[in-house]
Amino acid sequence: MKKTIIYAAALIVVALIGAGFFSGYQDNEDTADSNRSSKTMVTLGDSLTYGVGDNSGEGYVENLENLIQEEKAANVKVENYGIPGQESDGVAKQVKLTNIQEDIRNADYIILFIGTNDLIQSNGGDLKGINEEKIKEGAVEYEKNIQEILTTIRQENKDAPILFLGLYNSYPDSAEHEDIIVRWNANSQKIVDDFERIKFISTNDLFEEKSKEYFSDSLHPNEKGYELITKKIIEEYDF
Repeated sequence: MKKTIIYAAALIVVALIGAGFFSGYQDNEDTADSNRSSKTMVTLGDSLTYGVGDNSGEGYVENLENLIQEEKAANVKVENYGIPGQESDGVAKQVKLTNIQEDIRNADYIILFIGTNDLIQSNGGDLKGINEEKIKEGAVEYEKNIQEILTTIRQENKDAPILFLGLYNSYPDSAEHEDIIVRWNANSQKIVDDFERIKFISTNDLFEEKSKEYFSDSLHPNEKGYELITKKIIEEYDF
């Protein structure tokens, strides 16, 4: 009887050890899987990257984060450095800051969406009346900053895909405004084409009509508008 009790106890101990080992093995395996699927994304830009106008507080960045997690089963960590009102010269300074450079070095994806405020400020603070000469001067400065931003990013991270989002026309009924947006985007496309692993993604075709269904004000998309941008990114790039 005594031997039977000892034997039974020994079996229980072995079973517990085995279960613990198996559980630990499973945990390690799950952790390894989690680490393998973990992705980091850095987003740079202005109020459109920050998410101004989306009452849900998400904007295209968090929408994209959620979609990648759901559709690609990837654990995505996003560092959103969008600043409302920021222009391209601000991003050029941002990407030289030590903490942001570190995030860029570790990034699996980088998104750049900038230029709307450059255009607005070059025209005197709004787009109601067009000053072609001032806008041309602003375009030169903008293109120089874009070149500098992309060069700095590539110095820090040679491999991560960069998604460059083109500008959209917030006055789609105006042919004059449309011509300017098309020109700025075409020049940006030329700069992007000089770099490796950078994809230009157009957003101008998303808002061919001005509608309260997609805009929260004269410039910023609402929740539905940002969803259009998110879907366009997903369609254009396979994460």
